[in-house]
This record gives sequence, C-alpha cells and structure tokens, in this order.
Amino acid sequence: MRVNRILLSSSLIVVALVIQVSVLARLHLPGAVPDLLLLVVLGLALVYGHVGGALVGFAAGLLADLAPPADHAAGRYALVLCVIGYLAGLVKPESGQVKTAAGPMLVVVAAAVGSTLLYAGVGALVGDTAARHVGLSGLLFTAALYDLLLAPFVVPGVMALARRAENDPLADTNSTRSGDISSGWLSGGTGLSIGGRRNGLRVRAARARSARAGRIKGVKRL
Repeated sequence: MRVNRILLSSSLIVVALVIQVSVLARLHLPGAVPDLLLLVVLGLALVYGHVGGALVGFAAGLLADLAPPADHAAGRYALVLCVIGYLAGLVKPESGQVKTAAGPMLVVVAAAVGSTLLYAGVGALVGDTAARHVGLSGLLFTAALYDLLLAPFVVPGVMALARRAENDPLADTNSTRSGDISSGWLSGGTGLSIGGRRNGLRVRAARARSARAGRIKGVKRL
C-alpha cells in the first residue's frame, strides 16, 4: 500500500475505534451496537479495491480485538473485517465515482448482516454462544438498521478522503511550483525567456550580417 493510503487508513481507523468504544458503545441501544469501524472499512474498500479492503479490514479488526474492553479471542473480528473488506472491494466502481446512493447502501446492509453472521459463526466454532442468548434475528435487524442510518454520514466522507489521497494533489502542487520556480529562475534578472533570448540573438546576428554586406557593397562601388 502507498504511504498516503497507510496514513489515511490508520488515522480513520483510530478515530472510528475511539468514537465507537467511548461513545457508541455507551449509548445502550437495544440489540447491536452501531459499527462505525465497519463503515470506515467499507468506504476505504470501495476506493482501494479488494486487496486494499482486505488489508484495511484486517488491521482495523485486529486493533478492535486488542483494544479494551474486548472480551473475545484476538483475531476474531480481524477475520470478519478482512473478509468483509475483500468482498466490498470487489464491487468497487470502475470509474471510482458512485453514480447513485443505492449501491453503497446495499453494500452497507449486506456487510452489516454478513459481519454479524460471520462473527456469530466464528464464535460458535470457538465455543462462544452469546449470540444465541441475545437473539440472532434481533442482532441482524438492529445491526443493519443502525449501520444504514449512520452510513450516509460516514461512507461518502471516507470515500471522498480516500479518492483525494489517491489523486495526491499535494504532489501535483509541488511539481507545479517547482516548475514555476525553475522557469522563473531561468528568466530572472533579464526579463526575457530562453526562447526570447534565442530569437534576440538571431535578430542581432542577421543585422550584423546585413551591415557587413552594406559596407562591402560600398567599398566595391568606390
């Protein structure tokens, strides 16, 4: 991954995790907790593609597994977000621009349902049956509802930041400035550009040749 991708992804993941743990998890909403981290992974995957989405999802999930107050085995949520990021990256728009909001919203609903099912399935393999006591159907409905309500405020902004980092306007600005500085430095102190200086030298040479020819003709006439 590029440096700008790593910096942007790391910053967004840390901010999303802090907000989710310190704010969203303490709302005590019925059913599931709004998954801000999942929405950030989806927004980045829709710009970076399946490989970038898988890497971002794994890093975000692993950080969530290690951050307190995590009460599950490390690597469980990393596996879930890695799979979700990979699948979301497969539906990345070819042009990089989303024409309608229907596509990303469907991706959000599918990701919310798929991540809940996958998390519960992995938990069942390791002996965690908490989803059965809470009610899997209620978790699926509330997870999809909360993420769908939160998605319009998160996913478009994350995608816009990711596309801006991909275009790297800072590098273009620096190259433009360096070109302007170099051209200004070459023409500085003379007021003439290189092309104008060459044309001036040519005109002077032509005038010198014509003056010499005039003098030679005058001598011959004498």
